[in-house]
Amino acid sequence: MRILVIGSGGREHALLKGLAADPATTELHVAPGSPCMDRIATVHADYTQVDDPAQMTGLAQDIAADLVVIGPEVPLVAGVADALRDAGIAVFGPNQEAAQIEGSKAFAKDVMDAAGVRTAHAETIGPDAAEDEISRVLDEFGPVYVVKDDGLAGGKGVVVTEDREQAEEHIKAVHNGGSSVLIESFLPGPEVSLFCLVDGETVVPLLPAQDHKRAYDNDEGPNTGGMGAYTPLPWLPQDGVNTIVDEVCAPVARELVARGTPYSGLLYAGLAWGPEGPAVIEFNCRFGDPETQAVLSLLTSPLAEALNAVATGKLAELSPLEWEPAFAVTVVLAAEGYPALPRKGDEITGDALEDPERILHAGTTVAEGKVVSNGGRVLNGLGKGSTLAAAREAAYAVLEGITMDGGFYRRDIALAAQEGRIEVPGQDR
Repeated sequence: MRILVIGSGGREHALLKGLAADPATTELHVAPGSPCMDRIATVHADYTQVDDPAQMTGLAQDIAADLVVIGPEVPLVAGVADALRDAGIAVFGPNQEAAQIEGSKAFAKDVMDAAGVRTAHAETIGPDAAEDEISRVLDEFGPVYVVKDDGLAGGKGVVVTEDREQAEEHIKAVHNGGSSVLIESFLPGPEVSLFCLVDGETVVPLLPAQDHKRAYDNDEGPNTGGMGAYTPLPWLPQDGVNTIVDEVCAPVARELVARGTPYSGLLYAGLAWGPEGPAVIEFNCRFGDPETQAVLSLLTSPLAEALNAVATGKLAELSPLEWEPAFAVTVVLAAEGYPALPRKGDEITGDALEDPERILHAGTTVAEGKVVSNGGRVLNGLGKGSTLAAAREAAYAVLEGITMDGGFYRRDIALAAQEGRIEVPGQDR
């Protein structure tokens, strides 16, 4: 099976590793990828317009791809999957209309309302809203303000704050760009990320994970695309995954089928587990980054077979997924200035760079024979172990062997879970 992966981040590197391990994979390509991914795939670095349906379809045809796996959300919302399907190519990723589950927060709220899925109460404020209208909505939703960009924001378009002035500044910044915002009620409880393979009404969950969005230790600093993640979750109720599937993912999948836009691909539910159980914070229409790096490292079933089953409408026939009985932790090395203004071009050194099992490249490139930073989230250190503590130790050992001027990473990824400090409301509901 010749497979093309679209994207260039740590998520795509994790997908490439999983696909390369599947005997069904005969050729592996990535566009645009990173030069550091050339050990496991042919890198098409010139194909940078991942949201250009014609360019991506042309590449897939040129290499005679049997399957295209779309990593990022931008090409999905731009309709790249639609163009590939129109050309007769199997695609892992939803069509443009279904991808609005991430592309439009308002669309996602409407789907959840129709499906009876628990989520935060929200109100949309358009770019033409008057000052008194903004003030009225903030009065209603305080004292913790959750302000979300209505469109795509790469995981960084959310402000959660008790500072009303900060909330107002974010609203104005989004409005100045011509977009709407959603003001939401705050959802209490620990967060859960659950990925599900979805083929129409067939829903197959992967392992649950938890991301760490804030830039700095103790959940301080600005929101980012994710600074680290771990899986599985020792604090999640025993029937937690089934509960999320039954109460969230399956109802949404059925609602999209009822609307005539059946979902095909990866549905990512970001949730808060509160007193009444799981409630949706957001949906994404693709694998999440950096949770993918941890989750796929424990998958022992053939990844290409699973993704192709979704792409060809045969997910219901897939054998149950099997997992390594272990924990996995991934920690992100970020560039100086991330997430606001990440610096590029810093050399990255260390023996761990030569270990493809423990390093996943994201924002990297090669210049004058040296590996250098080329993005905000530069790479991931991955660790696995029989306990969460052992997995954490292994992940941090990787990053301790990496040097990059100005680089930083959180020191507390999965620490609260390891120390048993995560409390789940309503476990006995």
